[in-house]
Amino acid sequence: MSPHSVPPPNHSLSAVKSLETPRKKSLLRQSGQAMTEYIIIVALVAVAAIAVYQLFGQVVRSQTAAMAKELSGEDGTAQSQMAQSAAQTAEAQTASKSLKSYTGNADAAGG
Repeated sequence: MSPHSVPPPNHSLSAVKSLETPRKKSLLRQSGQAMTEYIIIVALVAVAAIAVYQLFGQVVRSQTAAMAKELSGEDGTAQSQMAQSAAQTAEAQTASKSLKSYTGNADAAGG
């Protein structure tokens, strides 16, 4: 053996495995955290989509009915007017609310 050669490391297999285990656990934990965050974001998007559809669903249905009537050669004016009134209703429901209108809502509810 030359004086400049480095002796081979004397690591046992269990020592190497014990070093790898915490690293693997950490990676699995991070992967689980990312999946949880992804699920939360998907759930929030789904709730927002449902809320928007609740507000504007009738508008979309009425507009689709008006287009279908017009494409078939019939008059779709009634469906178009229904869509317009549904849009106005949805707009009224999305009016901003603040603490100024809080007491007015309590009085209107009979409280």
